[in-house]
Amino acid sequence: MKITDHIKNANGKTLFSFEIIPPIKGKNIQELYNNIDPLMEFNPPFIDVTTSREEYVYLDKGEGLLDRKTTRMRPGTLGICAALKHKYNVDTVPHVLCGGFTKEETEYLLIDCHYLAIDNVMALRGDSMKHQQYFEATKGGHVYATELVSQIQNLNKGKYLHDVLDAEHKADFCIGVAGYPEKHIEAPSLQTDLKRLKEKVDAGADYVVTQMFLDNQKYFEFVEAAKNAGINVPIIPGIKPIAVKRHMQILPQVFKIDLPEALILEIEKCKDNKQVRQVGVEWAIEQSKELLAAGVPVLHYYSMGKSDNIKAVASAIF
Repeated sequence: MKITDHIKNANGKTLFSFEIIPPIKGKNIQELYNNIDPLMEFNPPFIDVTTSREEYVYLDKGEGLLDRKTTRMRPGTLGICAALKHKYNVDTVPHVLCGGFTKEETEYLLIDCHYLAIDNVMALRGDSMKHQQYFEATKGGHVYATELVSQIQNLNKGKYLHDVLDAEHKADFCIGVAGYPEKHIEAPSLQTDLKRLKEKVDAGADYVVTQMFLDNQKYFEFVEAAKNAGINVPIIPGIKPIAVKRHMQILPQVFKIDLPEALILEIEKCKDNKQVRQVGVEWAIEQSKELLAAGVPVLHYYSMGKSDNIKAVASAIF
């Protein structure tokens, strides 16, 4: 079922969902199951599964020569989606990236999604590789998420890259995209960022999931600004509880988000990361309560492979 249909069928009730990352290659999927199991009691209608782009490793060939090889630390997103769909009878949302994929590779990934009866995809540009200062498109790949959304919509119409098929069973993907309440790191302004979001929606995006934020006012202002810009699709808030003290430095650097002063003061009082984790849970509970009262369509949590803090938050809300 499409995410938009889940939202409509909820009749105004706020849904619970979360995002997971596939295991690192060499790890067993059981660890992932162990972290998902405690969250299934809250009846998530869908689970997002992230995708990792390629990175380069350099192998020493001797005599000062290096051989560059492409590697992916977390392969198997589509397999994970299929496994979760089968095990939990839940819709899964694979993340589809521009970075690291050609248009042809993207098309075949989407065809596989269609074969597996996966109805939803999250279309993202993706991050730059570690050695790149700025994002660089893969040769033969998309530069912007808007282009990726257009490709997915074309597939919904039976338009493939190199031909148009008179398909009896066309794809009908529900397309999610990312939104940034405090603007994307590369955007010169929030208003410019909203223009880019409007372009994604105009290209066919059906809903938006926001980057994490710790100040609900930022989300409320973003939703209002988006409506004023003509963006009328559901905007789902993304929430990630603070877990360790170094998040005070990492999160502003990586995501360019502001931490509320009240949260900073509480974290500074903590003697260890166990206390920080509890502060993060309590803050996320208060965030969730306020968002719930505002009638958001879904509360979407970034679990990052661990579920104990998400379970503590969800237990207080759902």
